[in-house]
Amino acid sequence: MGYPVRFIIVSGGRDSAAWYRFTLPKVMQTNKAAPVAAVDSDPEMLKVAQECLGLGAEHCYTDAGEAFDKRTADFALILSPSSGRQKLVDLAMVYDLHVLIDTPIADTMAAACRIYKSVRDADKKLAVVTTHRFDQDKQTLMRLVASKQYGRLNYIVARSTHNFRKRGSWGGLRHQMTDPLLIEDGVQSFDLFRALAESEAKTVRAISWNPPWGDFRGDSTAIVTVEMENGVHCLYEGAAANACTMNGWGNEYVRVECEYGTLELDHRKLRLLKGEALEEPKVADLPMADQPLWGDAWLTEMFCDYLNDRIKPVNRLRESFKSIATTFAAVESARTGKPVEVQSYLKEQFHAV
Repeated sequence: MGYPVRFIIVSGGRDSAAWYRFTLPKVMQTNKAAPVAAVDSDPEMLKVAQECLGLGAEHCYTDAGEAFDKRTADFALILSPSSGRQKLVDLAMVYDLHVLIDTPIADTMAAACRIYKSVRDADKKLAVVTTHRFDQDKQTLMRLVASKQYGRLNYIVARSTHNFRKRGSWGGLRHQMTDPLLIEDGVQSFDLFRALAESEAKTVRAISWNPPWGDFRGDSTAIVTVEMENGVHCLYEGAAANACTMNGWGNEYVRVECEYGTLELDHRKLRLLKGEALEEPKVADLPMADQPLWGDAWLTEMFCDYLNDRIKPVNRLRESFKSIATTFAAVESARTGKPVEVQSYLKEQFHAV
């Protein structure tokens, strides 16, 4: 295929502004990717696309089909709301486009399974933008855990809590969703659990609810435990209707309990804690790993390398689908009040569509 890889961005309004202003310009500087069109229903965002990506007004569209038809590209970057992603992926397959898609890839397990089958049958490549797992702070934590220098892994705790209780404070559609928190937020932590534990989810147990002051149609708060196949246990605390944003997007709390030390990540600061039974823990700040690109920019660069057959990224569809299955297994557990065996759930759902 060669470089730069040409792409069309289908954005999701103001939620995608950071992609235009920061992420994509960084990727373009590597000469691995070049935009050929932008699609958004918000005219203001198309102006941002022109300013930040150097696109002409004639290459900015409000309809994805028109953009796919008129511009020659190698892949579609789909960032629009999760409820409409299946239709866009199907459309991309019609126009022979590979896909880099934001997570979650869909707002239901059935739609996610249909996306998987559509991409498979078209023999195209799809990868998922699993931002948290590839951010600098989480990558540093992952590498330390994988090094085994602190011994065997015992359990993991993740916290992602926000004050999005007022309608409209968390994008335009999430307050209308049935399970906004687990689908839109929990998926990132479940993916991180897989990465840190180096194992797949075995059993999920979840409870979710919406407090009276949360202006949500669905559940905005959840506690989830995940037992991994290798015996590691994980706990997710998520909330979107708290009185404050304690650990918001990009500033999550993750604690990994290892045999010879506690690794604690909080607001992008990582520290090691050790101590005997009755003494105050000794604390040491740990440096972050360093490389040119992190997060969404790195994921986009990797996707370009994937299209050129240079790598097989861990966020490709076959692998990322396991995090999607864990997410919707948590939704199922919260609805039924019963634990869900993830692999059985995945097989059942996949064969049902």
